[in-house]
Amino acid sequence: MNPLKSTVSVLAQIASWIPDRIIDNLAKKYKIQTRAFSATSHVMAMLYAHLAHSLSLNDICDSLHNHAGPLAQIRNCTPPSRNGLSHANKTRNADMAEELFWKVYESLSTRYPEFLTSSRNYPGLPYRFRTRTIRAVDSTTIKLTAFNMGWAQHRRQKAAAKMHTALNMRSFLPNFVLVKSAKDSDPKSAWELCADMKAGEVVVFDKAYVDFKHLKVLDTRGVSWVTRAKENMLYEVMGQHATGKPEASDPVKHASASSEPETDTAEVMGQQAPGKRRYVRKKCKVLSDERIRLIGVQTKDNYPDDLRLVTAEVEVKGKMVVMTFITNNFEWSPFSVCQLYQCRWGVEVFFKEIKQTLQLADFLGYNENAVRWQVWTALLAYLLLRFVAWYNKWKRQFSRLFTLLRAVLWNYFSLPSIIECCDTKRERRHIIRGSPEKAYQLYFEGMV
Repeated sequence: MNPLKSTVSVLAQIASWIPDRIIDNLAKKYKIQTRAFSATSHVMAMLYAHLAHSLSLNDICDSLHNHAGPLAQIRNCTPPSRNGLSHANKTRNADMAEELFWKVYESLSTRYPEFLTSSRNYPGLPYRFRTRTIRAVDSTTIKLTAFNMGWAQHRRQKAAAKMHTALNMRSFLPNFVLVKSAKDSDPKSAWELCADMKAGEVVVFDKAYVDFKHLKVLDTRGVSWVTRAKENMLYEVMGQHATGKPEASDPVKHASASSEPETDTAEVMGQQAPGKRRYVRKKCKVLSDERIRLIGVQTKDNYPDDLRLVTAEVEVKGKMVVMTFITNNFEWSPFSVCQLYQCRWGVEVFFKEIKQTLQLADFLGYNENAVRWQVWTALLAYLLLRFVAWYNKWKRQFSRLFTLLRAVLWNYFSLPSIIECCDTKRERRHIIRGSPEKAYQLYFEGMV
């Protein structure tokens, strides 16, 4: 089965999901001069850099010049010169790229509300929490070159930027992103990442984001949170919290009641692949569930209320590791607390898809503005590819879709037919094997 033909290139079909006139309106808002090199051409050049995984400015410009005809079909875009693209990344306000991402995000979520709820079901998310808004807050370090990057000075001879992300575990899309220098502390960024959270929502932190003053503010607003306790946390035990079995509504229990262990041990099952109903069991054994109160010099003033401390053995890379979790929710079972923190690994999967698939390994500019342009256009490319995968019912991995489309960006194929052809199982061809006894039968008869 061959893909159907189209009147425009695959790159034009991907870019068609960006609303019309939105780039021009943002260019006017940020007062960007677009005489020689328009803002739309700038965005498309950076979008192509990520989708084609271009390695340098020359790589981008030479390829766009060689495909100037198909590029002109994308809203009259023109190929840039090397100096023109470098100057645009350096001088044009990167807030435009940031706002463009959120505008496209809002447009797609408004036109297709089910995209945010059914675009991707992360397998590690506990089943009974899939109707609630859960955010996983974490950051990833983007390594840079120390030469001419004083704004991102991380160490003496190293420079790095950090992308702080609040990932919605239901849609597997970011709700909030901050791109800062790596020297900025994580707890300071947590205030901005959780500023718009509402009562009833759940947020999961790494222990690097632990700030009891901020956690108390979240508790006052009715937000439930789960994080790991630091080793030097000072506290006193106020009493034991009731340790219960997993909820009866939890579909991850064993098939029969007789096979359920007598100890306080639950086995968490997570879907292995989006298109396959295969499950992996992860063991979790609760050791203690206590009600505590902080007694540190500053922490007891920042968080005067009681907390819940759950100690459990969690399976990590095939080994049982003792971990300590703290939360402000006293209604969940201790297994739910462990599972919620285990689902935080989804944000690491998100960072892996962003950094290893798109072009965030080699940067095209040195200054902060150019780095922000590249990060925000990478997020825009990720958003468009995720929507294309959901719209065309792609069931395989995200990296597989990326490599598939990268090879045909300038081809005039219909995008749905390309995905349908590659997503369909190919029939196995039967191999016809010759029979030696028949091949030599006539020869032997002639000899006789």
